Amino acid sequence: PQNVHLSPRLGWIDDLDMLGSALSGQLKAIHSRRPSGGEQFFVSQTPGVGNPVFNQEPGYRNQQPPDVGFRILALIRYWNVIEYWFPYRDQIEGDWYKTLREFIPRLVAADTWGAYRLELLALIARIQDSHATLQPVLDVKPPVGDCSWPIVVRFIEGRPTVTALKVETPEKDFFAIGDIIATVDGEPIRSLIRKWSPYYSASNETVRLRDIARSLPRGECGVSMVTVKRLNDEKTLKVARVANPDPMQFTHDRPGETFQILSAGVGYLKLSSIRIQDLDGYFERASDTRGLIIDIRNYPSEFVVFALGSRLVREPTPFVRFTIGDLGNPGAFSWTQPIALQPGGSDYKGVVVILVDEVSISQAEYTAMALRAGPRAVVVGSTTAGADGNLSTFALPG
Repeated sequence: PQNVHLSPRLGWIDDLDMLGSALSGQLKAIHSRRPSGGEQFFVSQTPGVGNPVFNQEPGYRNQQPPDVGFRILALIRYWNVIEYWFPYRDQIEGDWYKTLREFIPRLVAADTWGAYRLELLALIARIQDSHATLQPVLDVKPPVGDCSWPIVVRFIEGRPTVTALKVETPEKDFFAIGDIIATVDGEPIRSLIRKWSPYYSASNETVRLRDIARSLPRGECGVSMVTVKRLNDEKTLKVARVANPDPMQFTHDRPGETFQILSAGVGYLKLSSIRIQDLDGYFERASDTRGLIIDIRNYPSEFVVFALGSRLVREPTPFVRFTIGDLGNPGAFSWTQPIALQPGGSDYKGVVVILVDEVSISQAEYTAMALRAGPRAVVVGSTTAGADGNLSTFALPG
């Protein structure tokens, strides 16, 4: 294909030692006679987007747990989807072929419903993609339990820190905002993180810790002993996990209205509640400001890439290129043409500061990618989730 980004890795079909001459010859014949057009039976592509659609793979949903043949099928199916349809396969650490060998005995041994799904989580995590997951698995993904401490935890400077309480009047023997969790029921938090990390798929360590922090309060119902570091002291708390605590808020933006005027003529716009129909009003209020903060430490409530980005550029400004898989050459990816912001609406004259952090994921990252292309824009914050791109779903047995 033209503008190739990745080529298929097909040298294995010539390996006579592994396959023998008959099977190798059959595979080469199949490959040479593959359809050359833009269609095939097993995989299609989302119209207008291009990510793969796997609508011919049976789910075998009555297999819970699947027998050993279906468990091996799950491994082979997932491995091949990644090998031939994952545009970041060149970013996977380690040898993807060795991963296949490693997980064959692991899936053979996983003969319970829980063990099977736990091994699939470990397999999925190997591609290091914050978008990759298995659903639903809360009953097997560690820490396991139906209850939770009514708190919010976030890793700050690498330490699991209590950032919010979900109780109005906490008991005396309870967490305080700023507590750093050191041990849970006698086990150091670092030990727990090492045990849990292989089951969390993440593009970077920052987002792995983000997800572990969200799960950390979960566990078996009842009382647990927790050691925390509070200011210069260490305290042991006897804290009960409760069923169905209030849902967590996973945004770090500023409370209040979508658009605000801060001190010294600085405008503030958060995307968690933004509406395209209100953009004219936002920018009219921002017209006299010398700077505009666009807060994307959240997930945009509406897709505003072009409607908002057009107000930050004075000329057509490319900001992204996509790759697309080749239905006639599974494993090949080619670059498409760049996509650009087009100027339109009011041209904001001030400095633009874009705020991001570990909760900025997917569409939020795509939006940041677009807005930073403005000539007066700068991105400020910390590592994002590293999961920009479109989702493709497919069934695994069970």
